[in-house]
Amino acid sequence: MTWDDGNPYVDKLADGVYAYIQPAGGWMVNNCGVIADGAGTAVLVDTTSTERRNRAVLAEVAKVSSGAPWAVVNTHHHPDHTYGNGFLPAQTLVIGHDKCRDEVLAAGLEATRVITSPDYGNLVLRPPNVTFSDRMTLHLDSFGVELQHVGRAHTSNDVVVWLPEQRVLFAGDLAFAGGQPFLLEGSVAGFKQAIAHMRALAPEVLAPGHGPVCRGDEVGVLLDDLDAYVSYVAEVAGASVKEGLTPLEAAVKHRDNRFKDWAETERFVGNLHRAYSELNGNPVDTRLTVPSVWPDMVAFHGGPIACHA
Repeated sequence: MTWDDGNPYVDKLADGVYAYIQPAGGWMVNNCGVIADGAGTAVLVDTTSTERRNRAVLAEVAKVSSGAPWAVVNTHHHPDHTYGNGFLPAQTLVIGHDKCRDEVLAAGLEATRVITSPDYGNLVLRPPNVTFSDRMTLHLDSFGVELQHVGRAHTSNDVVVWLPEQRVLFAGDLAFAGGQPFLLEGSVAGFKQAIAHMRALAPEVLAPGHGPVCRGDEVGVLLDDLDAYVSYVAEVAGASVKEGLTPLEAAVKHRDNRFKDWAETERFVGNLHRAYSELNGNPVDTRLTVPSVWPDMVAFHGGPIACHA
């Protein structure tokens, strides 16, 4: 199966390393990962947004591991990556950045009241119960799995999962392949730094949080494109603040751009809200929430924003 088939599929990245890919990668439709060692111990990278989708992920995990997953790593706190934590066995460790735990608890099930169309199932909020501030290594049977906090970028608590022996990187939502990245709860400058961090690792395979897996030269192309997009957001914000435009007015004025065919174009508005905040000298941790800018995003989109979870 491939991305173009439109159905979730498993993509083998290396021996014992798999990505669970969910087309079309939009709101609440994310990718997950499975890392299994020779002893059958499994570490998940993220869960997903609904009970049905999480049951499907766990069914695939059972094919390549033995027993319950040992741990899941949440790459950040967003609900499409964490709502499935509650469907994991009680003995499975939930690992994330210190701020990931804080944000999961602060947000609760708020997203279900903003994006109301999916059947989420019987959600039970489950934040990370093992947290770290900068680096952590999980030692499996014959190789290490490095967890690296990259600073504030997509959110305050972004973590990449790096397998140096296999040269495989699970990027979470620091990489959207085919869709516009989302900086609202993160940082424009920080996102560029995160891209530089990923580039320095020189991965041969990159599994994005949304979109198909990238291999070889595709990795560099994706990172270059993301870097160019973030630079464009900063450029538009700088010019538009001087013109006295609101983020929505700026997005509408600059709607026709080289990134207009990327999915979820409404994120452009949210990204400009973050860029404006930084240009206005607000602290980097100034809280901007999805519900607060969702009306602007809907207006830019031209109507209700679809969710196919």
